[in-house]
Amino acid sequence: MASVWDDLSLLLDSPDSLTVPSSARGTVKEKPGFNPSEDVAALRKAIEGLGTNEKSLIDILTQRSNAQRQLICKAYHQATGRTLADDLKGDTRGDFEDILLGLIMTPAQFDCREFMRAIKGAGTTDSTLIEIFSSRSNFQIKALSDAYLAETGRSILHDLKSEVSGDYGKALLILAEGKRDESTTVDAAKAKADAKVLYEAGEKRWGTDESKFTDILCRRSVPQLRQTLVEYKNLTGKTLQQSIESEMSGNLENILVAIVKCVKSVPAYMAERLNQSMKGLGTTESIMTRIMVSRSEIDLLDIRAEYKKLYGCSLYSAIASDVGGDFGQCLKRLCGGDD
Repeated sequence: MASVWDDLSLLLDSPDSLTVPSSARGTVKEKPGFNPSEDVAALRKAIEGLGTNEKSLIDILTQRSNAQRQLICKAYHQATGRTLADDLKGDTRGDFEDILLGLIMTPAQFDCREFMRAIKGAGTTDSTLIEIFSSRSNFQIKALSDAYLAETGRSILHDLKSEVSGDYGKALLILAEGKRDESTTVDAAKAKADAKVLYEAGEKRWGTDESKFTDILCRRSVPQLRQTLVEYKNLTGKTLQQSIESEMSGNLENILVAIVKCVKSVPAYMAERLNQSMKGLGTTESIMTRIMVSRSEIDLLDIRAEYKKLYGCSLYSAIASDVGGDFGQCLKRLCGGDD
């Protein structure tokens, strides 16, 4: 696995989905000739008839863009006086219910739901927080913050402060501000200087100065950090990821490594997360739902390509052999095809 992350040769020219999210690499597209009232009639038939017609629910909700699903929700409420979410909750169960409800939320509401689940109850799901805040653009983080404020009446930073601490907490809070530099010009001299600062804060000294890592990795632009990763390897002969892994531990290591991976390639990072969610005993359905729903209109085609490159089999076939039932059908339809 390490070898993929160690290769920096094509880094400076590869696309960057953190700074420029577009829908060009999604698997889910707008349906041509879309008619919300037709879809509402079909959904009502699927839900109100004797027994639920799951196939109909899957066909409609996975094969419309998110914007189209919002129009369906509106038309459904107008036609029935009920919300589609409430009717789906009454009619579906478990992971299948969870993914359908995720699909009919706006992307910001969906990120907000995942964030709230991660901080709810005893203990915080740090891996979820790390995944969300390392991989989202400023625009996405701002939208998540607005959705959280609308839902709870509190600021996301205020609530996050009581959940996380130490250097890890500092890093997460900087990311959650959604203020990463977004300039696309690279200052080569600054990248060299930053690489030196990182070397002197970590490998070169006894004990690590974590604040330097946090400051540079959480604030600099993606193109700037890519240049810095190259300069760091030129300077030290090691990748920055290798240095972080040998110098740090726990959640601070996890978040800084995730940032470095996302700076290199968000799709490869997501492919790795999907693989981990299917490995070992049992499947982590919540991770699969979060990634497949949130990336389906952004870069799921690239995630599929990276998955194949990393693991030698298609994402579609991995899902098919790991997950069954209506939930599995939903994931396969979002995946969109076998590579």
